[in-house]
Amino acid sequence: MRPPFDPVTSEDVRIVSLQLGRPARDVVGISARCVCGAPTVVSTAPRLADGTPFPTFYYLTHPAATAAVSTLEADGEMPGFAELLAGDELHDAYREAHMSYVADRESFAVVVEIAGISAGGMPDRVKCLHALVGHALAAGPGVNPIGDLALERSGWSPTVCECADYS
Repeated sequence: MRPPFDPVTSEDVRIVSLQLGRPARDVVGISARCVCGAPTVVSTAPRLADGTPFPTFYYLTHPAATAAVSTLEADGEMPGFAELLAGDELHDAYREAHMSYVADRESFAVVVEIAGISAGGMPDRVKCLHALVGHALAAGPGVNPIGDLALERSGWSPTVCECADYS
C-alpha cells in the first residue's frame, strides 16, 4: 500500500526547484507541507529517470527546515542521537522506522541495488538528520524517533510558516 500523500503538481515542482536552487528530479509526491501549503518534503522515485538508484525517498526541501537541521548537524548533535540507540527500546523503534521507510519506497518500485537500504543511517546509525526529519514529517509523529527528536530540537515547526515568496 502506498503512503498517503499529495500528488505532485507542476506548481509543486516549480516551488521545490526554487527551494533547492536546481531543477527538482523525479518527484512522485509531496509527502509533507508547510502550514501555508508549500512543499516541505518530497518523495522521489526510487530509480531516477536516468536509471540511477535513489534510496532517499523522503527528501527535505523547505529552506528554513533544512537550515535548522543543518545547524543541528553543524553543532555536533548526531553523536548524541547515535548514543540514544544504545537503548533497546529506541533502537527497536528506529529499526521499525527503517522498515517503514523501505516499505514506503518499495510501494513505488523495488530497486535491487538499494533493496533493504533506507536513509539517514537507519537502522543502526545516525548519518543524515535531513533524511530522518524528512521521514518524520512525512510519516507523522511516533514513526521515526530520531527524526522526531531532531525536529523538536531544531526549533523549526511545520505549523509556523517561514516560506519565501514563491511567486
